[in-house]
Amino acid sequence: MTGQSSALTDPGAVRRVSIIGTGTIGASWAAHFLAYGMDVRAYDPAPDAERRLQAYIDEAWPALERLGLRPGADRGRLTFCSEVAAALEDAEFVQENAPERMDVKRALYAQFDDALPPGAVMSTSTSGLLMSELQAGRRGRERYVLGHPFNPPHLIPLVEVLGGRDTAPEVVDWTLAFYDAHGKKAIRLNREQPGHLANRLQAAVWREAVDAVVTGLASMEDVDRAIAYGPGLRWGIMGPHTIFHLAGGKGGMPAFMDHFGPGIERWWADMRPVSLTPEVKRKLLEAIGEATHGRGIEALEHERDTLLVAVLETLARTRAQLADENG
Repeated sequence: MTGQSSALTDPGAVRRVSIIGTGTIGASWAAHFLAYGMDVRAYDPAPDAERRLQAYIDEAWPALERLGLRPGADRGRLTFCSEVAAALEDAEFVQENAPERMDVKRALYAQFDDALPPGAVMSTSTSGLLMSELQAGRRGRERYVLGHPFNPPHLIPLVEVLGGRDTAPEVVDWTLAFYDAHGKKAIRLNREQPGHLANRLQAAVWREAVDAVVTGLASMEDVDRAIAYGPGLRWGIMGPHTIFHLAGGKGGMPAFMDHFGPGIERWWADMRPVSLTPEVKRKLLEAIGEATHGRGIEALEHERDTLLVAVLETLARTRAQLADENG
């Protein structure tokens, strides 16, 4: 690693975080890091960004209190900056959340060249762009890494971590440790791929969900129920491979593949490509109104977050009990 990146802070001791871009994802990250007792400096060029950021944090705070604030947690530790350089000042870690456009992010990174402190890690929340293309030609690019969260980051633990072509391997290791030390469940991706991993998994499921709606197999409401009250409950505690390993009974995965494999292969072969044509979009837009019974986005977000907090509390409590039982 170059001299610029040799002074990485102990990942569990980071206290100064910068949030660049404070839309929905950036604001949620800010709330998360504040709840972990960090000093957060934020920047966003959008009009009224500071007020909207503070409003988001205020709304998220009760849920974070229920989940347990860490020592030093204080909404007053947020500083909103009018310039990128000011937001990056003394940062040990940067979470960038600019719009999902290569030209926008590259232009922003050009401002990082002189402002990113030596040793600070710059992590992007991009949901599909490739880090190797984002970091190309940048000063300090060995400290650029992917840290892709799931929405909303202050509640959903998953973060996908991956380095680009020029990222130092130890920076990837450091980033995984940093996220894990601050309440996340970080996973390592071994290669770059558009959409990363988790988004591709849910996109594959959504493709079948869209096909089911537009072909009339089931209503959108029933398709959503099929996931929420079926596989989704199991996926909330174990991933699909482990679930199917258990589906094989005492024989485990070998028995599952022998017994169910041929049928699944027939289902795979029957799955059709799906395109979001104007007609398909029209059907989906009509169906979502019926499926949500006309409820607005804010009401649905409130329901989602309230239920997520309840699930997270239950999982934490029950896993602690299981850990005690297992000694």
